[in-house]
Amino acid sequence: MRKFYISILILLLLPVSAYALTVDQIQSAYKGLKDIKGVFIQKSYLKDLGSEQTFAGDFAIKFPNKMRYLYKSGSQDEIIINNDRIIIYQKKEKQVLKGPFDRNTYGAAPVSLLSGLGDVKKEFNAEEKGGRLLLKPKSPMGGIKSIELEGAGDAAFPIKSFRITDVHSNVIRITLKDVKENTGLKDRLFEFTPPPGVGVFENP
Repeated sequence: MRKFYISILILLLLPVSAYALTVDQIQSAYKGLKDIKGVFIQKSYLKDLGSEQTFAGDFAIKFPNKMRYLYKSGSQDEIIINNDRIIIYQKKEKQVLKGPFDRNTYGAAPVSLLSGLGDVKKEFNAEEKGGRLLLKPKSPMGGIKSIELEGAGDAAFPIKSFRITDVHSNVIRITLKDVKENTGLKDRLFEFTPPPGVGVFENP
């Protein structure tokens, strides 16, 4: 019994998380980043419907503002962001949606938040909480209330997952896997030509 209590005491004295994440860690990691790519798993919980959907796919980001997301599970959509424009190719509906992309459009491509975390101190109020990092936007950001980041331990890219909560209490949790840095992504990866026979709808 005494050994049991000693074991519990040791556990209590350990850090809350072996992968505690700090603002300085994130900003330091982003300093040398030119691009990242990997796999994402996205779980979206819609409060009003009381339902959860799961998506998965590949992502590629070339800093500061070129991104591409290819859904492979839960959706067939492909999303391309090139500077201030977003293109959503909906294969199932055989249509392409084009429009402006800014901080109020993150809901259309939540993984794109990764591109904006390089300047955490400028964009967010940050609080370290239980080994995780809780971020709250300093100015409106597409209805986002908070972002909770989980550290990736000794991995080169410091973020393992992040959880987005909006003002309506909807929650999106995104987990990253197989993240590779500075692989030399080409600009042509972020260009898109609609396939023949596909409807194109543009919002200027």
